[in-house]
Amino acid sequence: MSVYAHKEFDDHQQIAFFNDRQSGLRAIIAVHNTNLGPALGGCRMWPYSYEEDAIKDVLRLSRGMTYKSAIANLKLGGGKAVIIGDPRTEKSDALLYAMGDFIEGLGGRYITAEDSGTSVTDILKMGERTSYVSGVDKASDHGGDPSPSTAYGVFISLREAVAYKMQRPDLKGLKVAIQGLGNVGYRLAEYLHEAGALLYVTDIVQASVDRAVRELDAIAVTGDEIFSLDVDVFAPCALGAAINDKTIGQLKAGIIAGAANNQLATVDHGLQLHKKGILYTPDYVVNAGGIIDVYYQRKMLEPEYSAQNYASDLATKVEEIGDTLKEIFERSAAENIPTFMVADRVAEERFNKTDLVRQPIKSDAPAATQSYSKSV
Repeated sequence: MSVYAHKEFDDHQQIAFFNDRQSGLRAIIAVHNTNLGPALGGCRMWPYSYEEDAIKDVLRLSRGMTYKSAIANLKLGGGKAVIIGDPRTEKSDALLYAMGDFIEGLGGRYITAEDSGTSVTDILKMGERTSYVSGVDKASDHGGDPSPSTAYGVFISLREAVAYKMQRPDLKGLKVAIQGLGNVGYRLAEYLHEAGALLYVTDIVQASVDRAVRELDAIAVTGDEIFSLDVDVFAPCALGAAINDKTIGQLKAGIIAGAANNQLATVDHGLQLHKKGILYTPDYVVNAGGIIDVYYQRKMLEPEYSAQNYASDLATKVEEIGDTLKEIFERSAAENIPTFMVADRVAEERFNKTDLVRQPIKSDAPAATQSYSKSV
């Protein structure tokens, strides 16, 4: 099937495929939109069973980054990278160097950062071959890893949703089901535990579940059981499409607020949530803390932008996620349309402005590395 005809294509500006036999790297980079600036998005490494799954994932994630940056009022476009492979067994220095060469070959149209299956250390390895990396600020207390900011933004969003729908001033005794205890999911669980919430958790890594039970007094449940629990909030923090034909009928939670990208399997599932009266916090609004973090990290490359500027701007911008959500909730109620549609409209108004002049993206990559990528 032609990539142009793919149901997730959505007018992507560029899709690049890379194959490096020596390192075993097979990767795809999707650049959705650069109207507001260069495309920035994480690099995910995952053992996709089929190439089609990888293509679908990178297209959906790339599009989501465009909307995420726009809704957060950042001068960035949307892009994403996926590496096909198991990060636990197939990752190597050679593979990461090859990925850095691939990114460099795009000449600055795409800037990468950490994502599922990659870490600050991995991005630093890529950064030995390309300057187009972010989320690797060695001077910060978390080494540039944006996941703490993502988790805090999700916590702020969940708190805002509870205040709006349940008219509750705090989270004490609130029942929250968390699907996924990775870097973001576990930090979210810590924030919620500190706020007095009761946690139900599941993850494919049993050690993470055991840790949450031990440290956060969480209640462990099986993977499928997490959807049907009688809780106040369901927080999907694993992979996408958690809200699908199988799970939507099981949900008892009145609020969905989690860190995962592309939580709705289809638009129709968002419409069903609205009809059911379940308050859905649009995923790319909720989890924008990470992209906000890496955006301000890159601003520190500017001569007059200091670490103090970074800390202040980051804190202010992440807190604003709650204000954005409140506006979305109110518009959704006033116009009787789903929250995800309201968010899409706001984002599209920003990156599709008719008076917008796309800024040229400087390409200083050597011709040898540019030949690595194949654009379609």
